[in-house]
Amino acid sequence: MRWEKKGLIYAPAGDRWWAKGYAHLPTALPRPDGSIRVYFAALDDDKFGRIGYVDLDGDDPARVLAESAEPVLDLGELGSFEDSGVVPSAVVETPEGLRLYYHGFQRTERIPYMIFTGLADGDAGGGTFARRSRVPLLDRTPDEPFLRGAPCVLAEGGGYRMWYVSCTHWSETGGKLHYNNVIRHATSPDGLRWAADPVPCLEPLQPDEYSVGRPWVVRFGGEYHMWYSSRSHSQLYAISHARSADGLTWTRDPDYGIERSPAGWDGEIICYANVIPWKGRWLMFYNGNGHGRSGFGHAVLGAA
Repeated sequence: MRWEKKGLIYAPAGDRWWAKGYAHLPTALPRPDGSIRVYFAALDDDKFGRIGYVDLDGDDPARVLAESAEPVLDLGELGSFEDSGVVPSAVVETPEGLRLYYHGFQRTERIPYMIFTGLADGDAGGGTFARRSRVPLLDRTPDEPFLRGAPCVLAEGGGYRMWYVSCTHWSETGGKLHYNNVIRHATSPDGLRWAADPVPCLEPLQPDEYSVGRPWVVRFGGEYHMWYSSRSHSQLYAISHARSADGLTWTRDPDYGIERSPAGWDGEIICYANVIPWKGRWLMFYNGNGHGRSGFGHAVLGAA
């Protein structure tokens, strides 16, 4: 089976002060009324990022029902790890309520930004979120001093598992700086206190590929499946697929991957997949050109 692309769904029209462009890292939440709420990060005129959403028709996910008038999570305070922007990554329903795992970014002098993960609690409808702390949930450590972001979180076995992006180092090629990212795994008894595994669970295939990012993990058919963004010197971005028996040791597998279109909104870049089961199928929401500048669209895969 292959993903069937359904096209572009949404990009901000530029008529809101906080959402002049971009719909970065679409993150879906199925709702009790049968609609799908998709959170994303939009940028203002100064390229600061805030989180908003659109509600989609559950019977026709290409149809937008509503947009958030204001951001559901704003910038952090000046000088914080999120003072330049916040980006959604996973929304998890827990016994205590709705949780938004997001990452904040802060611009710096010698590299473009630093990224670390935060946590916010949502109201009953997921219309607003309040951050839990002024400091990151996943902060820098001696093993991970540069970047810890884009988490995917699953509730499993009475606890929680997380797959997230970690930067091993920054490097320069052809006069341009770029991060070198791996995907790591962590566990938690409560979704609040996390213990990271000592080694990455997925790494770039050197020498061409130098970064893997935004992992999204689901379990079906007795296996874990991960969609992740890969970046190489020969290709800006791609959405790749891997499978695992235990969620720790991964084998790359192109069977469920998805490629760029020949032209159009996702003809240059395809990245940042978010996959959910929906009405007997799998839906993938993803970004295209400009890693969100052209908005987000969706694709459909077989039976869930």
